[in-house]
Amino acid sequence: MTNVRHAAVFLDRDGVLNRSVYRDGVASPPDSLDDFELLPGVREAVDQLKGAGYVLVVVTNQPDIARGKQSASVVDAMNAVVQRELDVDAIYVCPHDDADDCECRKPRPGMLLEAMKRFDIDRDQSFMVGDRWRDVAAGRAAGCRTIQVGSLDEGALSVAATIRRVDLADAASWILSQEVKGIDP
Repeated sequence: MTNVRHAAVFLDRDGVLNRSVYRDGVASPPDSLDDFELLPGVREAVDQLKGAGYVLVVVTNQPDIARGKQSASVVDAMNAVVQRELDVDAIYVCPHDDADDCECRKPRPGMLLEAMKRFDIDRDQSFMVGDRWRDVAAGRAAGCRTIQVGSLDEGALSVAATIRRVDLADAASWILSQEVKGIDP
């Protein structure tokens, strides 16, 4: 019996799927469900990737939970919108801050590696799409090709992505232009 491993696209949430809010010039997650808004073109890009057979996994750092600035229930409500509106297979959340020294907080690859086991994902055929250096570093550490979308953040020059694109729609077009296929392990 042949077991075909799956190709995946890992997606950061804030700044990739939904609009970030800016506080003191820094991109941050929305404060409330009322502020949560999917970005233009996201639904179509997700549908194209899903239609091409990719496993779609959201991997999101949410340190404001650990910092006491956000409740886990509000984060869960935002993720429920993502799950309801977009055809994603799973959402992984790291609620920790850097001081917690966990394995799941990007730039560490813990969330990606956990999803790779769960969905039998082939890292060599997979992609990580994010807007920050932490996303790129996590994708690289997990063995994926990486795509940075949006504006360069403070650490982007120190951790180079495989390629840069304007937004998720642009990233999806590039991913779909690559020759990726399931393989026999």
